Amino acid sequence: MTTLTEADALEGLRDALGLLKDREQVAERLLASSAKHSFDPDRELDWDAPFEEGKWFWPPELVSLYDTPMWQRMSEEQRILLSQHEAAALASLGIWFELILMQLLVRHIYDKAATSAHVRYALTEIEDECRHSKMFARLIAHGDTPWYPVSRVHQNLGRLFKTISTTPGSFTATLLGEEVLDWMQRLTFPDERVQPLIRGVTRIHVVEEARHVRYAREELRRQMVTAPKWSQEFTRITSGEFARIFSIAFVNPEVYTNVGLDKREAMAQVKASGHRREVMQTGAKRLTDFLDDIGVLRGAGRRLWRSSGLLA
Repeated sequence: MTTLTEADALEGLRDALGLLKDREQVAERLLASSAKHSFDPDRELDWDAPFEEGKWFWPPELVSLYDTPMWQRMSEEQRILLSQHEAAALASLGIWFELILMQLLVRHIYDKAATSAHVRYALTEIEDECRHSKMFARLIAHGDTPWYPVSRVHQNLGRLFKTISTTPGSFTATLLGEEVLDWMQRLTFPDERVQPLIRGVTRIHVVEEARHVRYAREELRRQMVTAPKWSQEFTRITSGEFARIFSIAFVNPEVYTNVGLDKREAMAQVKASGHRREVMQTGAKRLTDFLDDIGVLRGAGRRLWRSSGLLA
């Protein structure tokens, strides 16, 4: 009796994007890229240099209040201070999300062959995420801002999601957390208006996250073809709910209080801002187009994605 390899079993399977790629070949290429293009933030970045006067901590167009009536009333100094607090809040959000991601990756590879390239790359990605979380924490500590944890409700929802998520649901959430921020960071690291340290942090993150996105996309394609129907439908629902949570948690409302603004008014103006809506939908578009192509954005899940504000 002939035993089929995984590649044999999946041969000829395709989705709307074409034939599925061999899992081991994808992982081998990502491992080779990791060997060439991985960074140690503690050595790569100049942590002793002070922040430069008058430079932003996030491109102004990406600051939540940009182009609102409140923004028009703010001084340039207060706008820059808000960008600093929002950068710290996004770094805090990134740590929360990467802690979830690392746990999901460990669970994904728990019962897989430890000698496979697929598992070795997952372990490599976990190494990357550990460095990223430490880098974000050091960035927060370097500035005159607090750590901005997500709300207790979101902490507990994250704990629940980690427990009940399916494998395709886990990779969908991974892409959600990575791709919106990645789009913003690609605008940030070449922007000379922004602090050099922030640009260095985002450059490292963009380079290494590109591999993580590729790994998650290829695995999610595989899962949406091979997973049971109930798992696919559960993924649609849970990913839509996670999108809604993510969009709410994206800006911590305490940043407004800490820069001397009225929190309620600021949150209302952000919610009403057409510019902000366009920023978030543009940042998510590459992802939502991909998810639509592979069948994630359907039914009730699609309605949840729309309610999150990330899908037009």
